[in-house]
Amino acid sequence: MRKTNSTFLEGPILPSLLRFALPVLLALFLQALYGAVDLWAVGTFCDSSDVSAVATGSQTMLIVTGIITGLSMGIAILLGHRFGEKDYKRAANVIGTSIWIFALLGMILTLVMVIAAPAIAVLMHAPAEAFDKTVHYIRICGAGTLFIVGYNVMSNIFRGMGNSKAPLLFVTITCIVNIIGDIVLISVFNMGTAGAALATIAAQAVSVVLSVALVRRNGLPLPFTKENMRFDKATAKNIVKLSSPIALQDMCNEISYLILIGLVNTLGVISSAGVGIAERLVMFILLIPMSYMSSISAFVAQNIGAGQKERAKKSMWLGMATAVGLGGIMSYMSFFHGDMLSSIFIKDFAVIQASVQFLKATAIECFILSIAYCFTGYYNGLGKTSFVMAQGLCAIFLVRIPYAYYASRKPAPSLFEIGMSATLAAAFTLLICIVYYIHQCKREKQFEELIQ
Repeated sequence: MRKTNSTFLEGPILPSLLRFALPVLLALFLQALYGAVDLWAVGTFCDSSDVSAVATGSQTMLIVTGIITGLSMGIAILLGHRFGEKDYKRAANVIGTSIWIFALLGMILTLVMVIAAPAIAVLMHAPAEAFDKTVHYIRICGAGTLFIVGYNVMSNIFRGMGNSKAPLLFVTITCIVNIIGDIVLISVFNMGTAGAALATIAAQAVSVVLSVALVRRNGLPLPFTKENMRFDKATAKNIVKLSSPIALQDMCNEISYLILIGLVNTLGVISSAGVGIAERLVMFILLIPMSYMSSISAFVAQNIGAGQKERAKKSMWLGMATAVGLGGIMSYMSFFHGDMLSSIFIKDFAVIQASVQFLKATAIECFILSIAYCFTGYYNGLGKTSFVMAQGLCAIFLVRIPYAYYASRKPAPSLFEIGMSATLAAAFTLLICIVYYIHQCKREKQFEELIQ
């Protein structure tokens, strides 16, 4: 048994948080990079229909990834609580039960994506010239869903134990495999969209094999035997209770982006390709808020398990201070230099201009989420995932989708206005999180006065 990460529970908070957050940020960067390479490869060696197909198909797969990521994040939160309590027996049960749950989930999602690929392309309003390619992309990526499940489960197990370096190693090798696969399959064998999908799945498979090999070689920082490899009903209930709200929110979030892309697709292949490229860039722009949300969640979970509430709260504020600065830099780049960023993926001037319009709106969204995601990471770490879900669904269905529909139905639709739907939703999230935090502080103060 190897030593666990105890720096979450003692010593200076900010250095410990940043040491954990940096590998998370780099892992997310590389994950976004190998997805962006697909779009770069088809944009460089193929035509606009391939760009549209990969953009639409990959956005569809993000729904699947969102479900898996949301559910597996519950593993990290529950493991964090058990590690904070130093209850390693129950922590081992979390790992064993998680493997059973996600193996079944992976098989179900694989069947659904392979069978429903044509129907999904129809729902997405995939342009006629890109329809068949979109179906192929979804079907091939869907067939490799088990690998997506495996990667996310293993990564969240390590993060829940305070280890963010192992997931970084996995995704680094995955990124290298995907880049090589894209170049070989698309530029050499001229496989287009199908080649991009195959390269992605092959890379995910490699990451799963490597993560299992690392565990077999180095073991886990807690006693884990064959007895723990069983389905524990009570543990499963806790995982589902924590995970379901996050997964539902992530799924609805990705569905809202699918709806948005469906609205954009009705404007033609240029708008579709432009927003597809912008969405890939957005994945990089949002890396700062996403990495802080994940890191603060893991940090808070362990400290709450150890009964250190004030340390958990302080980690949120310190994380927020640095996230705003870094998020501001990313927002500046995307708002004022969107044309330069978009030209990395394609040289078509019309597509670049479409991408630039959308990026200006998402730049504002990124800055707001740099604050809001620190709040949601804190609430997830507390185990208040139902609140996070509720505010997220309200932002999606009361703000983002209605405004995107309104903007797309104007006589002269603007991609900037359509993109502002996400910015307004982010502002709504931040407002609700602040109100809830003030409410919680008042309740804590009232409770302290009552017991004195």
